[in-house]
Amino acid sequence: MTPVVCRTRTELRTARAALGGDVAVVMTMGALHDGHARLIREARTRAEHVLVTIFLNPLQFGPKEDLSRYPRTFDADMEICARDGVDVVFAPTPDVVYPEGDPGVRISAGPLGDVLEGQARPGHFDGMLTVVAKLMHLTGGTSFFFGQKDAQQLLLIRRMVRDLDFGAEVVAVATVREQDGLALSSRNTYLTPSDRDVALCLSRALWAGAAAAVEGPSAIRRAARAVLVDEPLALVDYLVLVHPHTLEDVPEWYRGEALLAVAARVGTTRLIDNTPVLVGPGGGARSVFSAVPADPQTEG
Repeated sequence: MTPVVCRTRTELRTARAALGGDVAVVMTMGALHDGHARLIREARTRAEHVLVTIFLNPLQFGPKEDLSRYPRTFDADMEICARDGVDVVFAPTPDVVYPEGDPGVRISAGPLGDVLEGQARPGHFDGMLTVVAKLMHLTGGTSFFFGQKDAQQLLLIRRMVRDLDFGAEVVAVATVREQDGLALSSRNTYLTPSDRDVALCLSRALWAGAAAAVEGPSAIRRAARAVLVDEPLALVDYLVLVHPHTLEDVPEWYRGEALLAVAARVGTTRLIDNTPVLVGPGGGARSVFSAVPADPQTEG
């Protein structure tokens, strides 16, 4: 099917009104890959209609970040949307989303937005939450689908929805990976072949840490760090084992669910990855490769 493409608020309202029943929304910045496609397919199983937003949000890019070179592949994006049964695509320009320029009122991510990715990218999560809030209102979705790969983003969206009483359902979908474990990302297109080989150390580090989960937090961190140390071309920003709801480092005595997360610069590209880990007896290795693999026909 060919999705209805909306560029303006009026077109979106008209298309949205024509959809009866539940509408699941997948928000993207374009440059779609099989990770986005998996979100779309999951949304399709949960709702009668699927609406995809394609909007490269300037608020979540810092002055020295990659907004100008971020991949823009609208025609290819539409092919994916058509293939996977999207009903409506909302692809506005910044002046449609922000008709008065930079908004004077923004959503604040609070303390959870100042750590990890927030520390490396000041203001990023405020910009992200602001556009997510606007798109939730504009699309009128009944459920919203986000990837676990951006774990901090997912946590903050859930907190915003709960703390501000949005009444929206937020659904998490497992990270999608290529067959060798590399997490799919639009920014992977920046990687040279040699960069890509280096980038595999992120998922390998997560796997090594998860394999040591039964031994406790120190063993997890030590095993993951050892993999990263062996790859000097990956400039590590952080490697953390944190509580999945507070993002605070878990102490040595901690047992239960945790998040093992890593960020590193490979060549000119900054990459992030994470995996849930069950720490302590019975946890064992929760392999990062248990996340959903990419479909072979859509890899690349």
